[in-house]
Amino acid sequence: MEDTVLYSRFLTREVAIGDVPMGGLNPIRIQSMTTTDTMDTIGTVEQTIRMVNSGCEYVRITAPSMKEAENLANIKKELRLRGYNVPLVADIHFTPNAAEAAARIVEKVRVNPGNYADKKRFENIEYTHQAYQAELDRIYKKFTPLVKICKEYGTAMRIGTNHGSLSDRIMSHYGDTPRGMVESAMEFIRMCEDLNYYNLVISMKASNTQVMVEAYRLLVETMVKEGMNYPLHLGVTEAGDGEDGRIKSAVGIGTLLEDGLGDTIRVSLTEDPEFEAPVAKALAMRYEKRALDLYGKMLFSETKTIVPGQLPYSPFEYQRRVTVPVQHIGGHFHPAVMLDVSHENLKDPYFLAAVGYQYSAGLDKYNMADQACDIVYLGDQLPSFSFPGNLKQVYNYSTWLSLKDKNNCHPLLSYDEYLSGELHDEQLNLVKITAENALQIDLSALKDKVVLVLETSSLNGVAAQRAFFNALIEKGLQIPVIIKRSYTAVNTDDLMLYAATDMGALLTDGMGDGVWIDADALLGLSLINATSFGILQATRTRISKTEYISCPSCGRTLFDLQETTQLIRSRTDHLKGIKIGIMGCIVNGPGEMADADYGYVGTGPDKITLYRGKEVVKKNVNAARALDDLIDLIKEDGNWVQKV
Repeated sequence: MEDTVLYSRFLTREVAIGDVPMGGLNPIRIQSMTTTDTMDTIGTVEQTIRMVNSGCEYVRITAPSMKEAENLANIKKELRLRGYNVPLVADIHFTPNAAEAAARIVEKVRVNPGNYADKKRFENIEYTHQAYQAELDRIYKKFTPLVKICKEYGTAMRIGTNHGSLSDRIMSHYGDTPRGMVESAMEFIRMCEDLNYYNLVISMKASNTQVMVEAYRLLVETMVKEGMNYPLHLGVTEAGDGEDGRIKSAVGIGTLLEDGLGDTIRVSLTEDPEFEAPVAKALAMRYEKRALDLYGKMLFSETKTIVPGQLPYSPFEYQRRVTVPVQHIGGHFHPAVMLDVSHENLKDPYFLAAVGYQYSAGLDKYNMADQACDIVYLGDQLPSFSFPGNLKQVYNYSTWLSLKDKNNCHPLLSYDEYLSGELHDEQLNLVKITAENALQIDLSALKDKVVLVLETSSLNGVAAQRAFFNALIEKGLQIPVIIKRSYTAVNTDDLMLYAATDMGALLTDGMGDGVWIDADALLGLSLINATSFGILQATRTRISKTEYISCPSCGRTLFDLQETTQLIRSRTDHLKGIKIGIMGCIVNGPGEMADADYGYVGTGPDKITLYRGKEVVKKNVNAARALDDLIDLIKEDGNWVQKV
């Protein structure tokens, strides 16, 4: 895992899914899910074709009841008539009979252990060993017919655990934890193996990226201990839309791809499904290229797993690395955002609006937004106006030395400049080092008031930077570190995906006290600033805005998710730190949005049920007034502030 030179993928069992196998030596597969009514055969077929043309190699379709499961035959027939042989996946939650019907038709079925044959009434139950085993025996009997049908028809199965829909039995025994997610899946895997059925794919999805990453890592560790290597389906549930959805997906999926884990990707966006595949492909292709050796052969590892004893931190639970704070960087302070403004017009204070500081000429003051960056790098350029008092300015060492007024101005030095320099700042010195060379230098020579800026030029940059953090932990050095990554010749979408992966993978493990994205100035300061804050929000290390846990829509959805999400966002996006779940149906209701403070869930045509956490507050509210009622609920709890 920690090899900073070679990247390799975890070698998994190959699973046959139609004529597009997954796992083994195959590339990372791309998939998505239809949003049409499954009973609308032609609409579903045409959307499936658009999805395939956008890059989907598997297409998932919801089958909430027998009629939808049976109509999968008509959808498949029409697709084959049109020349499309894409494997179809039936999405099943509460209906074993629908799963059994679908398994005779499609190439793969997805079952959710928490919903399929288990109880979900949000009850806390005390189990004896005998009572727990009796529950497993009951599930085994209910699950066995589906397994036998899959064996007979050559149908694959995804055992898809979701953080928000763990059964009462699992919740009572393991709690709302990654370990509970893993055991929920392992129980079903063991049943399959007992029945000599191995055509399995496994997923551990959550809307909380920290939980998701920890669960997949625990799953791999558990599988390896039990001699299993099933392919992994990666995804962040209810990631949302736009930039937020892309960044959050990249943090969760990209972190695991960095670990060498993942055989298929589904990016869940609250957008039309044909927009999901290109995002997933962009993530996958980065690792397909990286895993090739000098001869173009894919590198795999049969033993790849994360062993806690080999690391100075736990990869299975979030704990921020302990540091001594320097000027609000490190310690208990949230990670800082640093930006390069050296290419901007430093005669114009209005450019700072792009990084969260709105200048008022009449009052000669700045208004500070929630996403106002903390530090700006000016290189050797000097501004002709006064900066906001809480925005730190950083200059190259030689330029900093020449400043007459050094108030709120700090130097950026190389390691050698720091050692040879006679004058250091009394408050903050940023010392830049590269991860590749950092392990060869004497870090103990760096005294108080130093923050490291950790750069890397390695293709496997996350591993190189992580190795440096590990060395700091092992040596007991508590110096704060700003993670810097540079991107040239990348477009807007790729910048968000790459930076969210590279920085998110470290922040998710508690590493990093700040972020500095260095990118082409043409991309604009506003994008780079928003991406920086988006990464911190997605990793739950700095909350700077409202978070929307929004499902990607499917044939079960009871209202227009995209339109409703934008409407709710327009009236609540100023509620910093509040998490609002927007779910199209009860399947994605109180369970899937378990991490949300408030929930807006479709429960019938034109009917919405409102939640406070997992608690139902108002049932079957008319959709026309549901948003007003949601806002009233937020006000009732004292969490509402007026929009400025």
